[in-house]
Amino acid sequence: MRRSEVRRAELEAVAIRPGWGGDYLLLLQNLVAKDFKIRYRNMSLGIFWSLLNPLVVMGVMWFVFTRVFPNNRIPHFALFVLSGLVPYNFFTMAWASGATSLVDSVFLIKRVPVPREIIPLAAVLSTLVHILAQIALLLALCGLTIGINWNWLWLIAVWTCEVTFVCGLAFLFSGLNVYIRDIRYVVESANVVLFWLVPIFYPFSMIIPKYRDIYQYNPVAATILASRLILLEGTMPPASLLMKLAASSAFVLVVGLLAFRKLRSGVYNYL
Repeated sequence: MRRSEVRRAELEAVAIRPGWGGDYLLLLQNLVAKDFKIRYRNMSLGIFWSLLNPLVVMGVMWFVFTRVFPNNRIPHFALFVLSGLVPYNFFTMAWASGATSLVDSVFLIKRVPVPREIIPLAAVLSTLVHILAQIALLLALCGLTIGINWNWLWLIAVWTCEVTFVCGLAFLFSGLNVYIRDIRYVVESANVVLFWLVPIFYPFSMIIPKYRDIYQYNPVAATILASRLILLEGTMPPASLLMKLAASSAFVLVVGLLAFRKLRSGVYNYL
């Protein structure tokens, strides 16, 4: 898509009506819808691209750890991997898009009086909309293979905590990225490292005891662990795990929002 088309789409998204009078929720909805439309415009497969990547990675890991190294003892290994990939994919995509959201929306910020906080928030929520197809695939496969139970309702609380955590990161790093443009590469490198530090293709039981608390305070690892307990074992996550997940997610959100409000005063000039 040409740059002029992107700019026009951005202006159409926020031109809700003359004098929208602080209707931030409606503005947020339009920004999310705009991003979703632009993401899949001119793509022949459209939203199915969001399913293709995790399926390919799941297939490769299943082949490697069940055929090349056939000593794997994890039941439903394909679902085990997919239940780790879906939360991780949301985290990496939302963090990356949130970190660059202010710089990517420079034309919108300078032409329209948009509340700064809405930009990174819209980036995270648009990624969530994008990842819904992967979530639906995961739930469908788990329901058909293992079955549905009432503990699935805990997924709402668990995944809400992850969204809260990523929103905090988006606020913090989008503000920093305005002043230090290398931040996006820091985020990309961190995502590569976290792929191995988060238990995507290995069970939590393999982690030595002295590191387990650290993993549980990592909202991404805690989300994966809690999701597997709910989907693959049909049990409620331990209260201690849920408390650690909620506390660490809320802490990052508060820190990110406070830092963003400190940094936003110079955003217009540095953009």
